[in-house]
Formats: sequence, C-alpha cells, structure tokens
Amino acid sequence: MYYNAVNEVKNEIKEIIMNALGKLTAEGEIPSEPLPAFSVTIPADSAHGDFSANTALVAAKVLKTNPRALGEKICKEIDLTGTLFDKVELAGAGFLNFFLGEHFFSSVVENVLDLKEDYGKTDLGAGKRVLVEFVSANPTGPMHIGNARGGAIGDCLASLLQTAGYKADREFYINDAGNQVAKFGKSLDLRYLQLCKDEGQKIIGECKDDLEKLCDVIYEKTVTDTEECQADKNDPFYMPEDVYLGRDIIEHAKNFYDINGAAFIDKSEDERRKALVDYALPLNEKRLETDLLKYRIKYDNWFKESSLHESGAVKDVIEHLKAGGHTYEKDGALWLNAEALGGEQDFVLVRSNGFPTYIVPDIAYHYNKLVTRNYDTAIDVLGADHHGYVKRMRVCLKAMGIDEKRLDVVICQMVMLVRDGKPTKLSKRSGKAITLATLLDEVPIDNARFFFNLRAADTHLDFDLDLAVEESAKNPVFYVQYAHARICRLLGKMADDGISYKGEPVSYETEEEKALIRKIAEYPELINEAAREYSPFKLTKYVYELAQIFHKFYDSCDIKAAENSVKLSRLALCEVSRIVIKNILSLLKIDAPEKM
Repeated sequence: MYYNAVNEVKNEIKEIIMNALGKLTAEGEIPSEPLPAFSVTIPADSAHGDFSANTALVAAKVLKTNPRALGEKICKEIDLTGTLFDKVELAGAGFLNFFLGEHFFSSVVENVLDLKEDYGKTDLGAGKRVLVEFVSANPTGPMHIGNARGGAIGDCLASLLQTAGYKADREFYINDAGNQVAKFGKSLDLRYLQLCKDEGQKIIGECKDDLEKLCDVIYEKTVTDTEECQADKNDPFYMPEDVYLGRDIIEHAKNFYDINGAAFIDKSEDERRKALVDYALPLNEKRLETDLLKYRIKYDNWFKESSLHESGAVKDVIEHLKAGGHTYEKDGALWLNAEALGGEQDFVLVRSNGFPTYIVPDIAYHYNKLVTRNYDTAIDVLGADHHGYVKRMRVCLKAMGIDEKRLDVVICQMVMLVRDGKPTKLSKRSGKAITLATLLDEVPIDNARFFFNLRAADTHLDFDLDLAVEESAKNPVFYVQYAHARICRLLGKMADDGISYKGEPVSYETEEEKALIRKIAEYPELINEAAREYSPFKLTKYVYELAQIFHKFYDSCDIKAAENSVKLSRLALCEVSRIVIKNILSLLKIDAPEKM
C-alpha cells in the first residue's frame, strides 16, 4: 500500500556507501572508527546527480583524512550492480553524486499506476491519535476572515495527517460560557429594548417585513462613545463600548421580538438576557456549522465549554492544582505559581469574586483531550494573538501532570484582503466586516481553500481578491486545475482514436520526462515532511511546481506523432501526473475538473 521512492533510494544509497566503507575498513584503507551520521539529499540541479551524499565531508575529520581523498576511496569501492543507479561521481570537496538508471523512472510510473488514489499515503503516524482543534470561533457572531484562514489550514492539516498514517480527528470548541456569552446577552438585550421603544416601533412600521433594511436603519442610527467625544447616553440607540455592534445582533433581536413581542420588557434583566441567549446562541452555532460545511469542513465533534462546567471538570482542575501545591491566595484571588513551573509570571486562576478566569475551563478542556479521551497529541490552530496563551497553557499542563510536549500549536498570522492592489480595511466593531460567508459569495471555494494555504501559517498573507477570481495562468489554483483538465482532454481524445495505455512496458529518455517523474517521486516524502512540520502549504507549493513541470513536458514532448512505444509511455506518464494532481487536490478538498 505504501510506496516512497525517495526514501527507498536514500536507504539504498546509505547501504551502498556503508558497504564501500566496510570494504575500505577490511582492506585497512581506513581505521575502524564509529562514523557520524551522513545525509542524502536531492541537488537543486540534476546535472549534479539525482541524489548527493555528504559522507566524505562528515567522516573525514573522524578518520583524520582529506574529504576529497576519502571520497575518491569510497567511489572506487562502490558497486552499483543490481541497484537503481547508473553511475556515481565525486564532486566539489567530496560530495558523492548518484545518477539514477532508467529502471527507477519506469518503476515510479508503474507503482503510481498500481496505487492510484493511495499513492502518497505513508505510515509515518503509525496510527497515533491526534486531535486537531481549529476555528473555534465564539458563537456570538459570524466567522471573520481570520477564521477562514484557520479553517482552511486546520482542515487540510487534518487531511494531511490522515494521509501520513495518523488517526486525526477534527474538533470545534464552542465557547458557549463566560464573558463572551455575557457580552452577547447584553448586546441582544439592548437591541431588543430599543425595538420595544417608540423609536424602534416606528422603524419596524416603516420597514415592514424588510429585515435587512431595518438592520441598516438601526445600525446607522446607533451612537457610541469615541475617543473624540462622548455620545448622549439618553439617545434611544446608544450602545456602550462593551457590546457587539454587528447587524446580526439586530437581526436576532428583531426575530426574537417577532416571536415574543414586548412580553419580555417587564422581565428581570437576567431572565430577559437568558431568554435572548437561549434563542440566539443555538442559531449562531447552527450558522457556524452551515457556513463551515459550505467551506467543505465537517467536524468529527463539536465540544461545548458549558459541558465542562456542568460536569464539574472546571472545579476538578482547581482542586487538582491546589492539591498539587501549585496555587496560592493573594488579594482574595487564587493564583497559579507559574514561575516555579518555568513560566514567565504567575497568573490568576480564580478571581476574588469566586469566578474562574478563562484559562481554567481551557485547562479542563485540554485535560479532557489528553487524559480523558487519551489523544496522543492535541494540535491547536490559533490566531496571531495567542503566543502568550500557548506559554501559559503549557505551564498549566505541566502542573496537571501532563507532558507539555503532547500539545502542539499552529499560529496563524493575520490576513490582509487586497483589492485593486490596495488593502481592504476591516473593523471588528464594524457591522460590515467581511465574513467567511460573504467571502465565499465572491471567491470560489476551491480558490479560497487554495489561497489560504499558499503561505506558511506563521507568515502574513495578502489575499488578492482580484487574482483569486481570475481565470488565467496567473491564478495558481486555475493553473493547477487546468493541468488536470488538459490531461483529461488529451487522454479522452486519444481514447476516442482507440489509443490508450494498457499496461505495456514503459521507458523514458528525455530530460523533460525524467524531470516530471523525479517530481512525482518526491510526493510521498513530501507528505511526511509536511506532516512533521504541520505545513499543508507545502502541498500547494508542490502541486503548483508539478503543474509547471507537466506543462513543460507536454509542450516539449510530442505524444500524438511519437513512435508507438514512446507514445504509450508518455500517455502512462500523463495519467500518473493526473493521479498525483488529483490526489493532492482531493486532500485539499479542491475539485479536479476534467473540463475547463
């Protein structure tokens, strides 16, 4: 099931070199000394060999000899009989450059044709259980553009880990408790009361059943305090700073009013806010799920923060930390002695009012992941402002007796939307910030998922809205999809003429053919590398480069007019290229069109 040509070649080179060193030792040409590990790499220029080993350079010091002289001795003892190589050359200060024989290229094509959709899968993860938690946006409003990037990265990371042999699950952590929900309730309450007042009733009458118009009117009438001046707090549409101003809040309040009228205006504030939250929060959670499904993200589990409070897990964390001697009281609050655990500074766990800080349920959640559900590793995909949080959480895990190395974190840097070459500014308090849903109304899902994985997560991303919808070779996802469609069109036309590859022996001689096969051979090892580094962006980079090499091959190597055996070999190579492109796009949950 698994085939990793690059790994097999590297292992064979190491065996060839070790056999040569063994002969040199037996002949007394070099002393019998433990040698340091050497590396086998792929040179940037295939003219310098298909693979290169630095054995002579790293062993020369131990053997007290010149690297080039040692390299010459190794080369003389190397036996390539029955191997994948035609020749080995000594280069530079002592590099051993190996050149692949024809059998390698034909075997790669044949193996890919045999494995098809399983090509690229590896056993790196050996079935280890990994939980990838990503997006986890507060259910108090729609998802923003940062969630869109985190969603694409987190979802593709989970698929990447599955391809590399891990048992990877996707999870959304719903923050349905704490300050954010209290803020949500306050925002809904104020908007509901505004609708119940004479001014609100008048707007309802003027807008009739046009909810969008009503939201716009009320939003435009809203006044808030600014740095320049203080708003009139008696204004019927005054909103304080500590609330959400989005139009979605007005929409929820109006729908709640349509159901209940002014029946809640005489209720207590707590009762009214609870009713509003109980009505609106499930709708927001459902909207999150709907938007994410549209984005092709389906979670294995939706985990609610409230369940940790209800089960007593939050209280258990506090008691566990106390029992372990990791806490102390100061100014009526309970503190974690973080400095003693290697943290930068101590911090509060329970406020003087008796309420835990946000970190406590988060500790309980990670304990649930790593102990209760016993995942081998928990991966959190977080926003750019979470560096301090990660350090704190690692200290907390240590205090709970959990190996902090079992928590891995991917930090997603900010996204800047660019239109007409200029940044499109967004505001968190604005009612018209671009959300995931509105982005997907403008940018095709394929393009959004590809673009958000174009750069490493820890680098800033300029998302070019114009390029993302452009249907040209400048658009990387269009370019890759076109390569797949181009192959499908070719294979279809040839099949219509009664010509298709049916398992005949294949052989390859041109550099364009070999360059394409070399790239295809790299794919399984790339999966391992990307999985180790949690870097799905390596897949978009690789498939784009693969498309480039394929287009060069297609334009340089005639297929239709070639001699029959050459024609069939090239058709087989085209099919192999199609398989690999489709496998990568499928992993990224991007369509591989057969026509464009």
